[in-house]
Amino acid sequence: MDLRKLLHATCVAVGLFAGLVFAPYAQSRSSTQGPPPKWWHNAVIYEIYPRSFQDSNGDGIGDLNGITQRLNYLQALGVDAIWIGPMFPSPQVDFGYDISDYENVDPQYGTLVDFDHLLAEARRRNIRIILDMVLNHTSDQHPWFKGAAASRSDPRHDWYVWNDGVKDASGTLHPPNNWISLFGGSAWEWVPAVSQYYYHEFYRAQPDLNWRNPAVERAMLDTLRFWLDRGVTGFRLDAITTLFEDARLRNEPEQSGVNAQGDPIVTRIYTDNLPEVHGVIRRMRKMVERYPADRVLIGETYLPNTAELDKWYGGARHDELHLPMDMLVGFTNKLDAPTLRSRLLEVQTQVHGSQPLLVFDNHDNSRSWDRYGDGVHNAEIAKIIATLLLTSRATALLYQGEEIGQVTTVPTRVEDVRDPIGVTGWPNEKGRDGERTPMQWDTSNAQAGFSSNSKTWLPVPAGFEAVNVKSELADPDSLLNWHRKLIGMRRARRAVATGRMVMLDVQNANVLSYARVAKDGQAILVALNMSAAPQTISLDVKSAGVRQSTLSTLMMSPASMEKPVTANAITLPPYAAWVGSQ
Repeated sequence: MDLRKLLHATCVAVGLFAGLVFAPYAQSRSSTQGPPPKWWHNAVIYEIYPRSFQDSNGDGIGDLNGITQRLNYLQALGVDAIWIGPMFPSPQVDFGYDISDYENVDPQYGTLVDFDHLLAEARRRNIRIILDMVLNHTSDQHPWFKGAAASRSDPRHDWYVWNDGVKDASGTLHPPNNWISLFGGSAWEWVPAVSQYYYHEFYRAQPDLNWRNPAVERAMLDTLRFWLDRGVTGFRLDAITTLFEDARLRNEPEQSGVNAQGDPIVTRIYTDNLPEVHGVIRRMRKMVERYPADRVLIGETYLPNTAELDKWYGGARHDELHLPMDMLVGFTNKLDAPTLRSRLLEVQTQVHGSQPLLVFDNHDNSRSWDRYGDGVHNAEIAKIIATLLLTSRATALLYQGEEIGQVTTVPTRVEDVRDPIGVTGWPNEKGRDGERTPMQWDTSNAQAGFSSNSKTWLPVPAGFEAVNVKSELADPDSLLNWHRKLIGMRRARRAVATGRMVMLDVQNANVLSYARVAKDGQAILVALNMSAAPQTISLDVKSAGVRQSTLSTLMMSPASMEKPVTANAITLPPYAAWVGSQ
């Protein structure tokens, strides 16, 4: 038996032991009434972009040992699980989302031994690990694709999506249809060795797998088992809605105009969210649920409406993803009380009782600080977003740096761009580097404590001297301490942990208000002023089952309401976030 197989066999036993370790913790926050909720029902999941979290060896790139070094911070913040971006061997064309080996660790990030150490240290702190798994495509440097691109007779040639192309009247060969890559240009790439085009939804270095071939599904499920056996809690499934393409290769309907890459705008009805994907997810769910300790499947699900989101839970069957990401709330990109109220009501009432997963920030989008901020009240607005995220009836996803107010720092010169989308799309599309800059820890050096190397893979933004973990921990009014208090409330109060969510003052165009009410009547009230003017509100708390109309202030930003308040006359300063209790 080679060393790698021996390590895997050892970790199967470790993973089974992990189930025994995790099981008591999974029920430690259970309600005394009814079946205990899953650990993830009230969880805070923290996304780590590994290149940018903490560099432990001075090469300017974050790594697994760096994550281990910062586990105490994550424990103190109160997170229940960390989602680690792709850490697998990769040419790094798309910084890990082009995987060349699904069952190892990229040397830039460490080794399997380092990963096992991280897993063990996280477990000691009751922090679970969720891995980012890319199932839609591999790297073009993966051995599977190298063989497939060398010969049509290769056993894995049909593991990818190939086509001979079409000839026009003059005999010139073209791709089979008008499908566009999200990274720009045609989604088809010609390979002379096999005289065929392969399909790539993303960059040309990321050929799509052919999920209509059962062998692909078997191979990828085996990969998931490798990591589940090792002890991971589950997976965030990247681009999961794009696994299947139209078998007839029909042209996408085109809309007017062009996108930021200069390509025609197409609807993607034949390349995204096809019904065949749900059968795969159901089979994946069955496999995952054979493991102990409530393993979890999270999906990257950019969907047009809540009805489509419900399908990814499995609707009334509840047999697909445990937590498809709800992007409909967090990416409205407008601080608008009626819109946010409507979206929250939808996900509370239209997903057959499934648990929502709310997301405001991730590694692919400008930070919420910039998307929701007005340039003047950004700090107050960030506290509104944090309050909404962490007091709603939902699992909450935080992205590293969100809790301290890191900003989007877009490159100003094309030669500084690292993201391939920015390279191909400049200047209209500047890429995603701006939201991926290194975590800002302290003022110990010019790299904000992220690295000892002066040449970090992306530069540390200006302003880190004020916006960093150490400085904000020392400031009781900081955004970081606001997050810590809210997360503490999720753990300490049944109303936030398990309570239902009831909208209040539903006609108010400026203030979003709601109650969280536990079965025993314990409640909290939340009011968020999303306007630049003071607002006086009247809350019919009895309609939510709240007995008292005199309320105590638990948290307030800006701090102006420390005395008890009356529910029928609460005055909120501009951009205020208020949390009270009976």
